[in-house]
Amino acid sequence: MQETLKIKIGSLTFDCRTHGDTENELVIFLHGWPETSYMWKRLMSSLSEKEFYCVAPNLRGYSKEACPLAIEEYSLDKLAKDVLGVFKFFNKPNFHLVGHDWGALIGWKLAHDHQDKILSWTGISVPHPQAFGKAMVMDEEQIKLSRYVKNFQTPNLPEEQIRKDDFKIVRKLWENCTADEIEDYLKVFSNPKQLTATLNYYRSNYKLLKTAAKNRILGDIHVPTLFIWGNKDIAIGSYSVGEHHQYMKNEYEFLELNSGHWLIQTNYQELKKSIMNHVTRNKNSA
Repeated sequence: MQETLKIKIGSLTFDCRTHGDTENELVIFLHGWPETSYMWKRLMSSLSEKEFYCVAPNLRGYSKEACPLAIEEYSLDKLAKDVLGVFKFFNKPNFHLVGHDWGALIGWKLAHDHQDKILSWTGISVPHPQAFGKAMVMDEEQIKLSRYVKNFQTPNLPEEQIRKDDFKIVRKLWENCTADEIEDYLKVFSNPKQLTATLNYYRSNYKLLKTAAKNRILGDIHVPTLFIWGNKDIAIGSYSVGEHHQYMKNEYEFLELNSGHWLIQTNYQELKKSIMNHVTRNKNSA
């Protein structure tokens, strides 16, 4: 049965969707922009049937009671610490991790820094930050695809553009989502404070990602990893994906789909099969 828990971490309280038996192995799901934990509901239901306990937090800014104002409060370090706090709440020895978009960037950070706690890691759409950050500076295709990230650095104007014509810009991104899903997303994006918070992910980490062209911002990944990418992605070009493979130093599977960025909506059955196989293969008891 799915239920929502409120998990307090320091001064912040996170809304977390859960599904399954708390006695089972933990799987944490991390959403991206512009979505919420709602995107994982279907997959959580399927995985819980395979004896996993599934938890998907609304991340910092997306949870109304975990929405600090300052841009620096949305650094990759702090976003990763939030997830670690959610994990510690359940008092488990380790967990499986799945992340899409910004959830993937946070997941790479966790997979690198806390390999002893992670049984398996699945990144969707966004590759290793070292490769992605390098591409943002050095690859012409990625520079064009990431133009929106540069535009998001401007204060206030992006918020106005997103709200324009009843959220026309993001509604286009949600074209494969259900009406209930969109309704859930709009609860966040129609709140001015939360909308700005979601854009602060880009504002807080833009310079860090771009330094990857010259400096090491994240090292090799030593946990079993599945990476899924659509070769028609509107935000992620092929250069960063090609560069990314070199950082995988454990069991590694790469699934390339003839699809775009919103894979949980457009390629659900393929994702379900691959993720289920990956986490099952890496269970504690396997």
